Amino acid sequence: MTNKWTARLAAFASGLLISFSGATALAASGGELLQAGNDLSDRASLQRGAQYYMSYCSACHSLKYLRYSRIADDLGLSEEQVMQNLNFTGAKFGEQIQVSMKAADGDAWFGKMAPDLSLISRTKLGESNWIYTYLKSFYLDEARPLGWNNKLFPNVSMPNPLWELQGLQHAELGEPDAAGERHPERLVIAQPGSVSPEQFDQVVRDITNFLEYAGEPAALKRQSIGVWVILFLALLTFLAYLVKQEYWRDVH
Repeated sequence: MTNKWTARLAAFASGLLISFSGATALAASGGELLQAGNDLSDRASLQRGAQYYMSYCSACHSLKYLRYSRIADDLGLSEEQVMQNLNFTGAKFGEQIQVSMKAADGDAWFGKMAPDLSLISRTKLGESNWIYTYLKSFYLDEARPLGWNNKLFPNVSMPNPLWELQGLQHAELGEPDAAGERHPERLVIAQPGSVSPEQFDQVVRDITNFLEYAGEPAALKRQSIGVWVILFLALLTFLAYLVKQEYWRDVH
């Protein structure tokens, strides 16, 4: 029990640090967040987002607070669909979503193991809008160890996982600031990807939608139950009004 609460406190502390670093990065880049426009009630978008995430992100980033069985229940998928299309690690249906990459390999390739993204939509500055903007803000930078940088999160330690879909993006730099540094002002696609810009926007929106769901899976059921709760309260209020009228009828 103690270990479980220790893990939760560690995850919360990590979230605070990630949030602070995101805020610092946004202030440094002078970037503005794009509007994701994602919709948790769009089940098709969540299903596509799960597929994109597992295909392009799950090799490095785990979702250790989410189980494959929970995805099946919430997104209307069968066990067979989940295990064949979303499970690439050989995990069991009821297990959490982990990565196959070893911690030592993550340290060697990226400087540190890629973080778990279960709660990323609840910790990053701007929440879903931050994730959406971040995934669209990668550009080629030969000065970086992996050859990639990010306009929203300068000097990020990961490459662009969606470059094949988006294409190769370059940054147009502005005038030097007081410290003599030039920051990206605009990002331009120099080599188109396998999908159109509009289609890529939808891909990123679907991934963002899925990550928002992963941060709080109960939100789907809470929203569906919320309508009935409001109707119940309205009915209860009406009945209470009728009872009040009946009790006070003789007084007046």
